[in-house]
Amino acid sequence: MHDIEPFYGWREWYIASEDKDSPFYKRVYNEFMFENKIYNYRIHPQWDPIGSSTLYAKILFVEYDEKFALLEFIGEWNDCLYNDIMYVRQSIINKLVSQGINKFVCYCDNVLNFHGSDDAYYEDLYEDLSEYAGWIAMVNTFQHVEDEMAKTKLQFYVNFGEHLSELNWRTKDPRSAFLQIESIISNSVKKLSY
Repeated sequence: MHDIEPFYGWREWYIASEDKDSPFYKRVYNEFMFENKIYNYRIHPQWDPIGSSTLYAKILFVEYDEKFALLEFIGEWNDCLYNDIMYVRQSIINKLVSQGINKFVCYCDNVLNFHGSDDAYYEDLYEDLSEYAGWIAMVNTFQHVEDEMAKTKLQFYVNFGEHLSELNWRTKDPRSAFLQIESIISNSVKKLSY
């Protein structure tokens, strides 16, 4: 796992450690020390710790004017033992919401497992973001991750599934990647309203 880097293709547009409104502002990365690990596996030093022992993140892009953030995750999303949604919310989402962000795309290509608990944190987050016409999308989840999320009934609070799987987002610029997700979510909402 140590050779899986966060996506770096958008660094010409955004670097979280250089954004004064980012929760990772002024973070210094040691490219030679692999200090963080998930279980017994060292991970690349560019991943940001969020308080969880099994889940790490990277803020890939934030557009304050258009109110969206693109995040990438690695590890095991474990709400059952560690309440990882709480860490994600406290370490990243709440801080960006305070800056006006209300739409979050979570790239889960490297989230290897999901262990659900209850949906209370997701419901609360959904209600908070809904006040501002916001949402969360989980993109490119593995099928077994999606199945576990569905068992926990997260589909009522988070967008994930068929149309958000297997998207080739890395070939796009950040705004185009976001607009693709926004279009999918808008079309899904339109279908549900008929």
